[in-house]
Amino acid sequence: MFTDHTIDSAPVASRRAMEATRAKLGHVPAAVARLAESPHLLDGFLRLSGVFESTTLDMTSRETVIMTVAVRNGCEVCVAMHSAKLAGHPELVAALRERRALPDERLEALRRFTITVLETAGGVGDDALEDFLAHGYTKQNALEVVLGIGTYTMSTLANRLVRA
Repeated sequence: MFTDHTIDSAPVASRRAMEATRAKLGHVPAAVARLAESPHLLDGFLRLSGVFESTTLDMTSRETVIMTVAVRNGCEVCVAMHSAKLAGHPELVAALRERRALPDERLEALRRFTITVLETAGGVGDDALEDFLAHGYTKQNALEVVLGIGTYTMSTLANRLVRA
């Protein structure tokens, strides 16, 4: 039902974001081509994704949050794309895909915290927050997890809607 837009067929307001994606990745992924139907959603996701990439969480931690959300929400394209970003960590990818404890204790604390934030709609109890902080994360990191959840919830739901 959704169009795989090219840069030429996309709404004018989506073209800049599509061109930037092509410049960064060398191509326009199908997900971006379909999300281009809504310039606001596409631009919002790409901007928030860039903001999330600039947080104090390291790349592996950010990808752990993203994969936790993507697996939970059943976004196959997201799981595939972000598994590729973690290609150097096959055990981590397998555990995230299978929803089981991660081999790295600190990343497992992050995964558990992400799930708790999702399950409680942010109403995280003191014990869960203290456990997260005890693994070397900060209160700033806790809020950055919320940013990642919001950004990639939008992405996973939109990608599933457009059947990316």
